[in-house]
Amino acid sequence: MTDLAAPFTPDWVSPPGDTILDIIEERGWSQAELAQRLGFSPKHINQLIKGKVPLSEDAALRLERVLGSSVGFWLAREARYRERLARLEATEKYVGWVDWLTSLPLREMMAAGAIAKRRVDAKTRLGLVEDCLRFFGVASPDEWRAHYGGMQASFRRSREEQSDTGAISAWLRMGEQVAEKLDGPKYDRGRFEEALQEIRALTVQAPEDFQPRLRELFHKAGVAFVILPAIPKAHVSGVARWLNPHRPLIQLSLYGKTNDKFWFTLFHEAAHVLLHAKEKRSVFLDDPSRPAHPSEEEREANDWAGDFLIPPGYVNALANLNSKAKVRAFAQELGIHPGIVVGRLQHDGLIDPSWMNDLRDSFRFVETA
Repeated sequence: MTDLAAPFTPDWVSPPGDTILDIIEERGWSQAELAQRLGFSPKHINQLIKGKVPLSEDAALRLERVLGSSVGFWLAREARYRERLARLEATEKYVGWVDWLTSLPLREMMAAGAIAKRRVDAKTRLGLVEDCLRFFGVASPDEWRAHYGGMQASFRRSREEQSDTGAISAWLRMGEQVAEKLDGPKYDRGRFEEALQEIRALTVQAPEDFQPRLRELFHKAGVAFVILPAIPKAHVSGVARWLNPHRPLIQLSLYGKTNDKFWFTLFHEAAHVLLHAKEKRSVFLDDPSRPAHPSEEEREANDWAGDFLIPPGYVNALANLNSKAKVRAFAQELGIHPGIVVGRLQHDGLIDPSWMNDLRDSFRFVETA
């Protein structure tokens, strides 16, 4: 990876007092004479020159009259000095925060565009600390731990491996940033239920055909919908959560899923929004391709998604689908893609996992902008 061009950031600061000293030296004035002309005490002038007291608007007006240059010049000089001083002090703090980086998936975050690409070494680590703080929108690692550590208590995992808080929080934050750009109405449960019925009918279409309509339907129902690349250590295929009391988010990862897994995951997350809306502090982290976590919420979401795609009245017929022709006919009768039926047959152990896989489609999506 190539380092991006960085602005000049010297490890020294020059207070406005340096400019004041240059001017009075040219004029042959002492600090005492300057103090007299400005109407300040010699002590105050000395502290002002050393940058130990801020250069106020009143001082800027006096300097304009006595030394020249505008009020704006002196105030801008002071502002640049204070900003640079603050950045140097922050850099000193970053040195003590470098260890925090070990808990974050830096290379994966760079690959996903969450932070700028740069080498990960001793020379770049302070810059990486700042990049990560900006990405997560926190002032320090302590605030990150407080926010995402507190959020961790709300995680509802479907896999025990979902324990890497750094990877999970990075993927969640990426979704937040995309969702923040998606203006829309407040969540409407009735409209969402109507949308899901139409979305079910979209399962027979290719991604390039159904994806625009899928986003439109979620948007009108007040549900933020985001598709983002997976961060492997997070072990998350999808998440359902509430960004605020009026805005649920369904976020799916780009695993290159087959269509049966994609649609089941989507409706599984939709079930969390419908069934568990009272648990607005919960963050449901799901990987439905693995055995379900023995929680009531996960069982309910799995059952709802399964029944929504293949209603209970049709379940008994699954045992007789022993050919591709029968699977296609059954799927056509239900108005869903044959791959979804194959996925259900394999999940229920009615056919071998290697059978009929040519009826399933592999998805490749355009990432959410």
